Amino acid sequence: MRIEVVTIVRAPRGVCFDLARSVDAHVRSFAHTGERAVAGRTSGLLQLGDEVTWRARHLGLVHRHRARITAFDRPAHFRDTMVAGRFRSFEHDHWFTTVDGATHVRDVLEFRSPAGWLGRLVDRCVLAGHLRRLLQQRAAVLRDEAEAIASAR
Repeated sequence: MRIEVVTIVRAPRGVCFDLARSVDAHVRSFAHTGERAVAGRTSGLLQLGDEVTWRARHLGLVHRHRARITAFDRPAHFRDTMVAGRFRSFEHDHWFTTVDGATHVRDVLEFRSPAGWLGRLVDRCVLAGHLRRLLQQRAAVLRDEAEAIASAR
C-alpha cells in the first residue's frame, strides 16, 4: 500500500530536511503517541546507515519499529527502511523541492502487513487511514517548527 502526503512549508529546504531527519523533532511530532527513540541513534540528526528503534503506542498496542537510513542526498531526499517491526515491509521516502520560494515536502510511505490477503485488508481498511493521519500530524508540527526557525532568521 502506498500513501503520499505533500506539505508546503514557508522555510528553506535545508531547514525542512534537517527537521525531518531529527530524532528530537520526530519525538516532538509524535508526542501524542508517547513515541520515543529507545535504541540506536536516540537524539540528533540521522545520517546514511544510522538506525533508530522507536517505541510507541498505536491503535492500542505498543510497537517497536527499527529503521535504517538507506538513502541520503541532503537536502533533496532520504529514505528510512524498516529492519525490524510488525510490518512485512515499510519504506518512507522524504522528498524536498523548492517551488516559488516555498519547500514542498513530499512523504511517500509504502508498507505491507504480514498475513497475505488478511494483511492487505487490514492495510486498506485500518492502517492506511491511521498512517496517513500520523504523517499529516507530523508534517504539520515540522512545518510549524520550520516556519518559526525561518521567521527568526
